Amino acid sequence: MALSDSVTTCLSQPVHYAICKLGFEKKDTYDINNILSGNGEVRWPAVTEHVCYLESDQSVDYIKSIQSLGPVCESVNVHFKSLTKEQFIIQYASWLHWTNCTEIFLEVFDVLQYTQTTEVALGLMKLTSCLERALGDVYLLKGKDCPFLLRDLLASEQLAVVFGQAVMNVLRIFIGSPYGLNLRNVLWHGFASPQEIPVKYCAMLLFLTAGLGQLLQTYLLQTKCILLHRPYVIFVSLEELDVFPGKYLNINLNNETLSIAEELVKLSSFVLKTMVPFWIAALTAFKQSRYADSVILLLPQLEVGLRLLFTTTNKCPNRLLTAEVKFLKFPFKLLFFQMLAEHLDNEEVNQLPVVLEEPAMEFLWDFLNHQEGPRVRDRLSHGEFNLEAFPRELANQIVAFAITLLCRFSDENMFSLKEHTDIKSLMNCASCYQSRFHPISRVKKHVLECMKSIHLWSKLPIVPEEQVQTFKGLEENAEASTLILMISEITSQLLQYMPQNCCSSDDPINSVLTERLLTELCDTHICTLYSPRPVLEIVVILRKISMQCHQVSEQVIASAEVRYTQWVNKTLRSRQRHNYLRMLNSIKFLSPLLRLILILITLEVVSVHAICKKNPFDYQQYLKFLKLVLQYTENLVTYTSSEKNKWDETVELTKKALIKIRKISDRKLMLMHLAT
Repeated sequence: MALSDSVTTCLSQPVHYAICKLGFEKKDTYDINNILSGNGEVRWPAVTEHVCYLESDQSVDYIKSIQSLGPVCESVNVHFKSLTKEQFIIQYASWLHWTNCTEIFLEVFDVLQYTQTTEVALGLMKLTSCLERALGDVYLLKGKDCPFLLRDLLASEQLAVVFGQAVMNVLRIFIGSPYGLNLRNVLWHGFASPQEIPVKYCAMLLFLTAGLGQLLQTYLLQTKCILLHRPYVIFVSLEELDVFPGKYLNINLNNETLSIAEELVKLSSFVLKTMVPFWIAALTAFKQSRYADSVILLLPQLEVGLRLLFTTTNKCPNRLLTAEVKFLKFPFKLLFFQMLAEHLDNEEVNQLPVVLEEPAMEFLWDFLNHQEGPRVRDRLSHGEFNLEAFPRELANQIVAFAITLLCRFSDENMFSLKEHTDIKSLMNCASCYQSRFHPISRVKKHVLECMKSIHLWSKLPIVPEEQVQTFKGLEENAEASTLILMISEITSQLLQYMPQNCCSSDDPINSVLTERLLTELCDTHICTLYSPRPVLEIVVILRKISMQCHQVSEQVIASAEVRYTQWVNKTLRSRQRHNYLRMLNSIKFLSPLLRLILILITLEVVSVHAICKKNPFDYQQYLKFLKLVLQYTENLVTYTSSEKNKWDETVELTKKALIKIRKISDRKLMLMHLAT
């Protein structure tokens, strides 16, 4: 029997007991009027009296507290089920406005009326996400730099000042502490199956959220403070997330393909049988255009499937469960990071990357971990997205990738499903994936953007040559010609070390050929997994250089356009006219110069792994060379700014820099040769 069939729970025995049984041991019927006043306000003292404390150090006794609060939670659940939606809105909606997610909490109330366990789990995940975000906003009334971990947020002095320590202790029993129910982490990590989350805990957290709103209103009236909500994260470049291109997705993620995915869910070894309802609910939500719901349901299941592969391939089945409390102390990102790491805790090689293969690993790193990626997992769970405006483009990628994993880890007897045209298209896209958000990939992206900017120089309006000749001393610029010759010589040296698949040219400063060369270099595949620290340090400098080059280009474009208009309108003073013409002379060498630097950057990116590996003792000299180039580009940004306009100084600066670059690059090029 496959492990995915034999596992009945991912909760360790102590955690399963705490969540599924402990709060049901007391059979008392609790009167809702004890904790709810006639005008609908929460009687907090009556709630907090159920929190028990250890005699030894007066810390919370989570076991006894869960037992004591069990009947209270059931009473709240029964109370909510007795209300109509209209009654709930009248009595509680105003107390939920502080969350900035009132509609989400109203949805949670609807969920309480249903018997579908997947909807209860989904509602609880959305509730904890929005609640954490709102509590972070409250934290900022008193402090700075909101804690990243919910555990630390709930334990903060700032929230205790606003709500009271006893109230915060109640919350920590349900979420935020690995010693309590820890409902948020258990669900977002994918440890709990749908039937293992009691609906009464979802009802209680909804009730407590309204109660927090009442306490907050009192605090704000007393202190005259105003609660501000942080803006949501918004993706401005959704096209960068287009792994599975839209022209395919319009076909591949239709109802037929999603129906095939549902069949794969039932038979794939990537899916625990107890988790099948979550997968089906996620695919259903996608069909219904509920994109946030679909991704919220899928992400924990991706973690479960990866954990299953991790424990199987690394022969550590005990880690499939929540047995180790230390796992639940960490944010899920670290748990994912642990599974995707190069080595295990015992320094042995992690076998999961071998099984998943490079493209899938890079996708997971890009979408979950890299700082400039969507980091969809932690941002969703921490409430940083507007759930009501979650982009379909992002949901497309997660769902499509999940389908490819279902397909990869299914039996050979599923051949007919795997051979479906749309499924094969998804698989082909996934197998070709290359990182887009690793620092190396971002450098390549910036190089291409800078190249496009420099390309615009050829379209800049310029003063006719006959008008230039009327200004003495500006007819020709010997220094500019000398610089262009130096640039050509250095570029020719670099061209000797181009990868074999890249073009070369007898004209090293030809703009068209240079752009083609840069494009081919940036298309060169580089494995970004597990880049060592020296490589990343070098990449940071390379990126700074490319950004400085881009800024120089944008400044030149802006200045050239403004000055030309002023020239035509004859609004330039004599000194300004001379300065403008000096700028035009400088552009002649700045364009090939910036392209040279971009070639240098891209060659560094392509060869940096090999150089650091084969020549570790030259690392400091390597950095020295790059810092010299960085310093030059930083000075160039200053001199070419509209405030400075120091074009004569730019010529002298460039001459000195090129002499140093040529001298140091001789040694550098030898390193490149050794590395290739």
